[in-house]
Amino acid sequence: MGAYYDEVEIEDMVWDPARKVFHYPCPCGDRFEISRQQLRDYEDIATCPSCSLIIRVIYDPLDYEDDDEIEKSEDETDSESSEETFEDAMEKLAL
Repeated sequence: MGAYYDEVEIEDMVWDPARKVFHYPCPCGDRFEISRQQLRDYEDIATCPSCSLIIRVIYDPLDYEDDDEIEKSEDETDSESSEETFEDAMEKLAL
């Protein structure tokens, strides 16, 4: 690929924790998106889901190298807190 709409540094993008993507405004009104997984896999192209524009993301791949370990620990923490919430709810349940 050679025709990028723009080159954007990752620091200029916004992290969306709910969707787990970085995003940046697109001229069409939507937004370019790229996930941490893509960055970890050395992909540097963020796409807009509404149009054909793409941007190149400038970042240091080494910053995302250890994300697998971080995501696993976050997933474990989320599942533990869900289990605790369920147990708490069961204790408070009165029939």
